[in-house]
Amino acid sequence: MQLPLKEHIDFYYNRDGYMVFTEKYHLERGYCCGNGCKHCPFDYENVPEQKRARLLAQRRQQEKGPD
Repeated sequence: MQLPLKEHIDFYYNRDGYMVFTEKYHLERGYCCGNGCKHCPFDYENVPEQKRARLLAQRRQQEKGPD
């Protein structure tokens, strides 16, 4: 039985009103779903390669921050 999701812990709503799952939620689920989720802790391992490469490059750029 899955427990109810908790807002601000398992997910939040972005400014466009979309539900965004947190890294905690993904870790508890235990695998990459392949959708390219913003907080995927699995390096997008199940995302098709072209999209995966783009997402990883975006993540590296965000982590690097402004020059």
